[in-house]
Amino acid sequence: MTYLLIKSLHLLFVIAWMATVFYLPRILVNMAEAANEPAVQARLQLMGRRLYKFGHNMFGIAFLFGLVLWQGWRVFPQSLPNVASGTHWIDAKLTLVAVLLVYFTWAGRMLKRSEKGLALPSARTLRWLNELPVLLLLGVIWLVLAKPF
Repeated sequence: MTYLLIKSLHLLFVIAWMATVFYLPRILVNMAEAANEPAVQARLQLMGRRLYKFGHNMFGIAFLFGLVLWQGWRVFPQSLPNVASGTHWIDAKLTLVAVLLVYFTWAGRMLKRSEKGLALPSARTLRWLNELPVLLLLGVIWLVLAKPF
């Protein structure tokens, strides 16, 4: 029961974080397209700052629950299984999550860059970059479900 509760909470906060990973670049696209509209820019920057902070909080909580799932069996061996013993799918999954975190951080830096009045990449470039986390998330999901190695 404890394991399923922790796993459910981990998944909930991962979903909340991924929502920010998907939406923050869309805000950047809108900012790039509304470059000559100061009121729209200000509103989008406010939305972006709040979303970025929310995303950091969601990632932190998801990380803590994930850490408990990954290494909690050392502290609570009766309640939590060793989910990654002798397998390496977890290494690949964590690598993809690290890439997603770098992407999220990059998007946050682009937001801060725009707040300083510096130019963003083109809206078209940002749209293409917005597709990257979908592919990374697909890899994470496949690794978690298939556990191929």
